[in-house]
Amino acid sequence: MSISPEPIVSKPGRLPGDLAMWFFILAELTVFAILILAFVVAQVLYPDMFAEGRQALDDSIGLALTLSLLTSGLFAAMAVEQVRGQRPLAASALLAAAVVVSCVYVVMKMDEYLHLGGLGLDIERNTFFTLYWILTGFHFLHVLLGMVILAWMAMRCRQRLYTPENCSGLESGVLYWHMVDLVWVLLFPLVYVLN
Repeated sequence: MSISPEPIVSKPGRLPGDLAMWFFILAELTVFAILILAFVVAQVLYPDMFAEGRQALDDSIGLALTLSLLTSGLFAAMAVEQVRGQRPLAASALLAAAVVVSCVYVVMKMDEYLHLGGLGLDIERNTFFTLYWILTGFHFLHVLLGMVILAWMAMRCRQRLYTPENCSGLESGVLYWHMVDLVWVLLFPLVYVLN
């Protein structure tokens, strides 16, 4: 009779991932915070322009984008638990699913960009759209990088290179992806909803 191994849980007080990743995330969050602050200040200065700009955006698309990233983040978090439970192939499948679900975000965002560009609502239109393109474009680049990281980690899980005792690289990659999620959760209401 075989007994399945108990999952190894992180040691109490241990920060998941690498310290360098935490500093990188803090630096990125600082840049996003400055951009978000600029958006908020500009909205106070030009409330009518921002209200009009939001009317050109579809908040249901913004919600779908949010659900896509949060679902992908859930799969990534579940992958870490699979590695801790010594199930690297399941982790690999979950990370691959996270990449597939995040592709929904990429396709929808590209479609939105093309639609807005077709309407002439580009980065030079007005202050709202300048900040919209900078904020969401900067975030979009982070999504693309995160997808590469997720795919790379899926491959490493398939090769059984992460173990319960050695998964800080995996944790770091998933932490980065959670930062991408967190930023979008802030951007969605700020850009699409709040007046």
